Amino acid sequence: MNGEAKPAEAQKPKTSIGLEENVAGLLCYLGFFITGIVFLLIEKENKFVRFHAMQSTVTFLSLIVLVWILSILGVFIWILWPLIFLVNILIIIIIILWLVGMIKAYQGEMYKFPIFGDIAESMLK
Repeated sequence: MNGEAKPAEAQKPKTSIGLEENVAGLLCYLGFFITGIVFLLIEKENKFVRFHAMQSTVTFLSLIVLVWILSILGVFIWILWPLIFLVNILIIIIIILWLVGMIKAYQGEMYKFPIFGDIAESMLK
């Protein structure tokens, strides 16, 4: 407090809803495809946030539907019970993608998941 002026902190890019884009990107993944859809609806301008919202939606909606289908088949068609093992692997993959998506978005990276990232990118064009 010797009278020296502190340099202005670097401003992080904001979204049209007033959040910093890395925080909004993280929030796109927080509630899986539900928050992805929410951010697709409310964020109209920021390409970073829209990409992460679309990637979250495409990734988690398709994987969760696949888990539901495989679970139902494995439970009701007894010969297909080994599908339950595949469901467990898919759940682990979902958790890993969820964590990676949140971390990369918070770090400000436009990180694309294999397959799903390209689909999300093409859907936004």
